[in-house]
Amino acid sequence: MNVLKGVLLKTASALLFAVMAALIRYLGQEYPLGQVVFFRSAFAILPVVVIYAWRRELALAVRTRRFPGHVGRGLIGAAGMFFTFGALARLPLAEATALSFAAPLITVALAALLLKERVRIYRWSAVAVGFGGVVVMLLPHLDPAAAATRSASSGVGAVLAIVAAFCSSAAVIQTRRLTDTETTPSIVFYFSLVCSFAGLATLPLGWRMPDGPALAALVSAGVVGGVAQIFLTESYRYAPASVIAPFDYTTLLWAFGLGYLMFGEVPPGIVFVGAAIVTLAGLFVLWRERQLGLMERRAKVEGPPTAV
Repeated sequence: MNVLKGVLLKTASALLFAVMAALIRYLGQEYPLGQVVFFRSAFAILPVVVIYAWRRELALAVRTRRFPGHVGRGLIGAAGMFFTFGALARLPLAEATALSFAAPLITVALAALLLKERVRIYRWSAVAVGFGGVVVMLLPHLDPAAAATRSASSGVGAVLAIVAAFCSSAAVIQTRRLTDTETTPSIVFYFSLVCSFAGLATLPLGWRMPDGPALAALVSAGVVGGVAQIFLTESYRYAPASVIAPFDYTTLLWAFGLGYLMFGEVPPGIVFVGAAIVTLAGLFVLWRERQLGLMERRAKVEGPPTAV
């Protein structure tokens, strides 16, 4: 274990995911979503193949015993990618990113419903508070007076961001099921492969020939996303998940900064309030998961009580 290295890799992945989102935001609504999904997924395969080939783990990326499971996870992830990119094209970068952090809270609920995981009142309370934060961020879209000052597409973007969060949570649940038999390289590789085909399937609907800057943004989004995924995966090799998972939320800081520097975006104050509520709720869930893990390990070490 090397906690510092794990934290640095996790933070780097958060920055790269924010850069990828900024590139998608830069492309806006000028290019079809399927085309953007294809470039994001296809060029993400390149660093994955290079890194795992260099580590002589490429065979692990290709080998699988549950190909249908990978396809299912990939299709759910591709749907989430379509919705996420649609939200990024319509919302300020920071607002779209903040709404995406509803996903960990949704995952708690889905884990209880689909995986039959035991979720106690503490985590349910955090989920309820977190969704309260989401509602706070959505208030400008729900209030007719405030909505009149915003474009109609921003309301659509907010809906897309919430749907994307549900897709992301469903993909996490499917990933948990796959990890019983599948390796991390295979999960990353087949996810990118399936998403690439999903994006390519939209070609008959019409793609736009990108100019130089747009082509650079499309390719960079894929490569940066692939490297970010590798860094994210590698971070868990060096530190416990309970230690480095909270650093996911640094993505919000990068998104606020990039949104201001690249697009001059300053979200309304209520978005900051809602983002803070969602972040605190998510961090509480992570803290609670860590406490439960410590109690389980302690119980295993101490063993069952003995009669005297």
